[in-house]
Amino acid sequence: MPKLTVEGIGVFEVPEGKRLAAALRDEAQTDQLHACGGKARCTTCRVEFVDGEPDKMTVAEKNVLAAKGASGVRLSCQVLCETDMSVRVISRLEGSGRKDCGSPLAAGLEPEPVEWTTK
Repeated sequence: MPKLTVEGIGVFEVPEGKRLAAALRDEAQTDQLHACGGKARCTTCRVEFVDGEPDKMTVAEKNVLAAKGASGVRLSCQVLCETDMSVRVISRLEGSGRKDCGSPLAAGLEPEPVEWTTK
């Protein structure tokens, strides 16, 4: 199982292929935001990679990051835990003014169809 290191929180074993946003919620017990429910629309699930950033990304992630002018971050809802990685959670419920972290996340990547590209 891949190891997920969350800066300032700990190291966790994560089921291979699990969405990073779900691993941050389930295994690491963080209050990572995911307002759109993991559909690559809102960018509230942003993380910074410290180590182990995947070379591929979904077309949906690439497009929404470009549209928002965001660089140096990834959408945790669009990243699969396939290898060891280390991240910094930068978009949290605490201090956001939101009532909760967001809509439930589906087990698989959304939106369909899932298309891959390079980052």
